[in-house]
Order: sequence, then C-alpha cells, then structure tokens
Amino acid sequence: MSGDGIFQLFAYLLPAVVTGAIAFYFFRLHTRNEEGRRRYLLHKDSQKNAMPIRLQAYERMALFLERISIPSLVVRVAPKSADKNAYEQLLIRSIENEFDHNLSQQIYMSDECWNIIKAAKNATIQSIRKAGISQTDSADKLREDILNATMDKQSPSATALAYVKKEIGELW
Repeated sequence: MSGDGIFQLFAYLLPAVVTGAIAFYFFRLHTRNEEGRRRYLLHKDSQKNAMPIRLQAYERMALFLERISIPSLVVRVAPKSADKNAYEQLLIRSIENEFDHNLSQQIYMSDECWNIIKAAKNATIQSIRKAGISQTDSADKLREDILNATMDKQSPSATALAYVKKEIGELW
C-alpha cells in the first residue's frame, strides 16, 4: 500500500470514527439522564409512600410529649398510696413505659429531633426526681410540689414539641 492508499483509507475512516464517538457520547448522556430520571421517580414514589408513616411517627411523638408534660402527667397518674417515693417511681415508670412504647418511631425522624425528644423525657424525669428530694412526706404534697416547680418555666416537652412542629413544617 502506498502513501496515497493509506491517506485515502484514513480519510474514509476518520469521519466514521468521529461519527461513532459522537454517537457513543450522546448515547451515554441519554442513558445517564434516563437512569437519573428513573431514580428520581423511584425516590418520589417512595417518598409518597413513606410520608404518611413519617407523619404518623411525628404525631405519636407529639402525643408522647403531651402525655409526659408535668401538668398532664400529674393529673393522669394519680398516687396509689400516700408514699411519696412510690408516687415518684410511678410517675417515672409511666414516662419510661410511654417512651418504650414509642421507641420504634425514631427510624422515621431525624437524629436531632429524636435526641431532643429523649432530652425532654430525661429533663422531665429529672424535675420529678428533684421535686422528690424535698422534705414532703406524702404523695399528694409531692404532686403539688412538682406542679409548683414547673409552673413558672416552660416544660421540656413543650420545647421538644415546638421542635417537632418545626421539623414537620420542613417536610413540606
């Protein structure tokens, strides 16, 4: 083969290679776009299915926070005897049982929100224990002391509930 033959072969081959490369580039671009579109549609569909479950989890945690707020807890859980230590343990056990019942809801919410809810639970238990240290001698007096100690300040559950509402607002 002479130099002219090689040049002619190259002249025929070059447009075919360029056309093939351009077709390959556009085919890859199209494939990536289709894959991204499918992934988006799948994500959108899973979000549509998961949103009611997430909202239900937030609702349950809002109910939990309402139930462990000091005024509601003290009204709902009446002392069974006059022993203040037994009443203190009953209140704490009630909070722990409520929390254990809703433990699985953490998978549907952010870690930050879950940590705030746990902190509210722990702060509520601490305020009950703090009131239990007082020199009261009966469960009814302890009940009054717990209510009086929390009257002036915002309860931890109210703070956590505000955060839960804020996070629900961010879901939309």
